[in-house]
Amino acid sequence: MEKNPGEEALALLRTRICDPNAFFSLLPPSPDTNFSKLKFIVSSSITEACNNSVLLLGPRGCGKTAVLELVLKDLLAEYPDMITVIKLNGLLHSDDNCALKEIARQLCVEHQLLFSKMASFDDNTQFVISMLRECGLAHKTIVIVLDEFDLFAQGKQRLLYSLLDAMQSVTSQAIIIGISCRLDADQLLEKRVRSRLSHRKLLFCPPSKDELERLLECLLSLPVNSSLPQSYVVEFNKELRKILADQKFKDSINTLLSSDSTVDQILRFLFLSVSTMDLKTGILSVENFKSVVEKINRKPKLEYLKDCSVLELYILVCMKRLEVKEQNSYNFNSVMKEYKAIHDSFQTPDSYARNVCLRAFEHLIQRELICFMDNRGYNQSIEFRSVKLLISPYELHQGLEKNQNCPSMLQKLMNQTGQRS
Repeated sequence: MEKNPGEEALALLRTRICDPNAFFSLLPPSPDTNFSKLKFIVSSSITEACNNSVLLLGPRGCGKTAVLELVLKDLLAEYPDMITVIKLNGLLHSDDNCALKEIARQLCVEHQLLFSKMASFDDNTQFVISMLRECGLAHKTIVIVLDEFDLFAQGKQRLLYSLLDAMQSVTSQAIIIGISCRLDADQLLEKRVRSRLSHRKLLFCPPSKDELERLLECLLSLPVNSSLPQSYVVEFNKELRKILADQKFKDSINTLLSSDSTVDQILRFLFLSVSTMDLKTGILSVENFKSVVEKINRKPKLEYLKDCSVLELYILVCMKRLEVKEQNSYNFNSVMKEYKAIHDSFQTPDSYARNVCLRAFEHLIQRELICFMDNRGYNQSIEFRSVKLLISPYELHQGLEKNQNCPSMLQKLMNQTGQRS
């Protein structure tokens, strides 16, 4: 049975997108990238047999850990017998005793030594210091990665002080790499700890628009030297370039990144987009990306408006009309007067009893499409308490259009209201 090139291409793209390191490995080599800077700091410390420390700072999802993993992977390949990597996470090891015990355990595993679970904090401290000295004499660097670094800065900070103090010795050889989403992580440290830190910091930011355009093309392009048919690869990449240059696609990307521009969000968006590709044609389209943006940027209030009854829509439009009339304070009774005025003017068939309208009004409050102006008068009846809309005119207009039960007359009313505003 002949293979479907679309299915093979989809599997290839998914595999590439699911690899977080791929996003950063595709960036063109440059001395200005955080990858190059971090690799230089760590590699020079290894080759020159000196102690060092560096903090990787930036919002979650910007690739701090991914870049570090790439650097360690390269350095372990270059210096296989000169590096020992110890990894801790502040969410698991923020307690000093627990953290030091975990460092001792990982060192024992790495060097095939017997680990004692009953060892005290002081015993583990002496063991780690002696291991730093032994590794230094053997020209082997211990790289200690402290994820969620700011959590290690809580309490007495005995762990950080012990490690940084031990690194003051010329015989020890270690690098401490702290990772934190707090930009002021180093300011949380005690003076005695901060004075022993090297104060090297690398700031991670979301990719710029130019970087993102290059990365999208690299991530989504099919390789020419693959098992896929040559003609299919050429056509796929040609269509992809058209999509990337399309203004609708750029608008979709801008809409997506306006709320969250992290690498995690971009990769999630790309995975969902390629997954909607038509396997029969095996070609991506602008609609694949546009539909996913709409799903990711779902607006709960618009979803509620789609399910509103006709009466509830009338109440919302009446409230909007009252706001346009500059009636800043209004309540259920005011809304009912406006509702009656519309009914009398247009002779609409949608006429409901007052108690039914009140239930619809309460339902809108429960859905948080409207709310009370303040907590004053909470012991008053609902009819007399001042209320306000929690949706914008644009959202209301969109909701009326997407609601299948909405009367056309109500949409015309809203349009007239919009013109008056």
